[in-house]
Amino acid sequence: MFTEMHSLYEWAWVIPALPFLSFLLIAFVTKRSKGLSAAVSILAILCAFGLAIAIAVGVIGSGSEIVKHPVITSINWLDISGLKLNFGTVVDPLSTMMLFVVGLVASMVQIYSVGYMHGDRGWSRYFAYQSLFAMSMLGLVIATNLLELFIFWELVGLCSYLLIGFWYHKVSAREAAKKAFMTTRVGDFGLLLGILFLYGKYGTLDFVHLAALMNGTAQGFALAGGVGYITLTAFLLFVGPIGKSGQFPLHVWLPDAMEGPTPVSALIHAATMVVAGVFLVARIYFIFQHAAPGALEFVAGLGAFTAIFAATIAIAQDDIKRILAYSTLSQLGYMMFALGVGSLTASMFHLMTHAFFKALMFLGAGSVIHALHEKQNIWDMGGLWKKMPITGTTFAIGVLAISGIPPFAGFWSKDEILSAALQNGHPIIYAVGLFTAFLTAFYMGRLFFVAFMGPEKKENHPHESPYWMTVPLIVLAFFSTVGGLVALPYHNFAYYVRNYVSVNGVVSLEAFAHEGMAWGLAGISVLFGLAGLVLAYMTYVTETIKAEAVAARFPGVYKLLKNKYYIDEIYLWLIHNIMDGVGKVLYWFDIHIIDGVINGLALVTRGGAGGLRRVHTGQLQTYALVFFLAVVVVFLAYTMGTGQVSALNPLAMLGGVK
Repeated sequence: MFTEMHSLYEWAWVIPALPFLSFLLIAFVTKRSKGLSAAVSILAILCAFGLAIAIAVGVIGSGSEIVKHPVITSINWLDISGLKLNFGTVVDPLSTMMLFVVGLVASMVQIYSVGYMHGDRGWSRYFAYQSLFAMSMLGLVIATNLLELFIFWELVGLCSYLLIGFWYHKVSAREAAKKAFMTTRVGDFGLLLGILFLYGKYGTLDFVHLAALMNGTAQGFALAGGVGYITLTAFLLFVGPIGKSGQFPLHVWLPDAMEGPTPVSALIHAATMVVAGVFLVARIYFIFQHAAPGALEFVAGLGAFTAIFAATIAIAQDDIKRILAYSTLSQLGYMMFALGVGSLTASMFHLMTHAFFKALMFLGAGSVIHALHEKQNIWDMGGLWKKMPITGTTFAIGVLAISGIPPFAGFWSKDEILSAALQNGHPIIYAVGLFTAFLTAFYMGRLFFVAFMGPEKKENHPHESPYWMTVPLIVLAFFSTVGGLVALPYHNFAYYVRNYVSVNGVVSLEAFAHEGMAWGLAGISVLFGLAGLVLAYMTYVTETIKAEAVAARFPGVYKLLKNKYYIDEIYLWLIHNIMDGVGKVLYWFDIHIIDGVINGLALVTRGGAGGLRRVHTGQLQTYALVFFLAVVVVFLAYTMGTGQVSALNPLAMLGGVK
């Protein structure tokens, strides 16, 4: 089976090539035809998704062979003295899972967009950007080396900028796009430094070769400059995922990314940009394992802090999309701390299930916004479940999945993360994750009960969305329901991801043994999730607990959470008072010191040139006279110096006597 599918794996490059081709066709051929542009974009991503499914079937059927021998296809891109670079594709369990997830979500988002973007003036431009976005992420996940990955990484950032600011006529959209672009550039600078550090010591950026060199032997560590050098490199590389995956303190761009069209939010938050950082850490996990323990501890600690930090903010937000945005930040924190506690499997598993239910909820939010004519405040909604049964039911599935309620997808992956934290000796992180699970269930229950089960607003006249929008919701709801069940049998796709070992050096140096469900720990996490939903029901449906009374009881805490811990304000203060102040000092130094020195040199040069200009008349007789006088002066100076002529007796110069 493995040999038979080998030729198919070599065609993996076609998967990102198809949406790229559709981008070119829309940009240069079909942009004047809205229908044709959408058809080209959707057909391309569906074909790419179909090929991804075929590769996934082959990987599952190949058993352990694909684990031991990932299929790498590459061509030489650059070969000069001291620098050899290859570009290609790698097919292994990790890349196969990502191809499936990105292909599925991108396909559903493209189909959904036909209904959501109906009548928009930038229709063709939107589908061109979406195609380029999908190509960038698909290319990123099958990259064979860090430079190739970095190129697609930057393309993902460019596409997010273009799509967040898609409605560029809105000032808020333009500013949000610039904020996302600049914030992630901070992280990308650290990533680039890490890449240079790696190449400077190893002379290669290929994942397989790097893993082979960093094999834990004395020679490998000596080549790398020791554990300290690897640790520094790991920290630099991790700065990129901090920005891309919205980890504190570079999280501020992600909520503002909601200014783009809602389908864009679904793609960014579920399967493309924000999970690129988590994927990168997973892909270069062997570097973190060779680094000092502090590297993974830092990843775990920052992830856990981001998870609870974002969850506490979400409970006080009122915009439906911003609640989901902070939910994404929190779930990304879960994925990161799963990597930090040593469970690559749990992190990737949660990345997959999260893509299903988060895309579902963002598209569900878009369906609501579409029905209510751009209203996004949950307090302007109410009673939507009756008027929008498909949207309401599918959204409820998403809420149950993210709350960790069995048998929905989020239960299986979130339980595995919490179990890994406790079993691998991180009880504090486990406690943080458990409390975050409670907060997640509470704020998602709050959103659902207020928007879908609250009192109807007479001014609203909601209606169910068209099939272009509801069919993708149903598909994603299906995967949000059964997507986690792959954790049950031994011989399945998750099993091969779980047991992916370092013999090939692509993902991990640790062989993850297949463990059964820790049902006791799972039961505890389910109870916390149910407690959060019950508390939300008592607060916003039965009103046994008055939300206004709680806010009045703790006004300082409520104001702090409502204003997102004033992180944006702190950044603005730092920019206006520190950066602008430093800029003013540097400006004064430039004007008065640097310019003074340069202008002084210019004045000296100009003065000297003015003096020299006066002795250049262009008349030959003047030059002859000056030359003669100069000879006389030189002669007099010489003779007077030797004492042969008396300057007081000019007759002596004529041969006379005293």
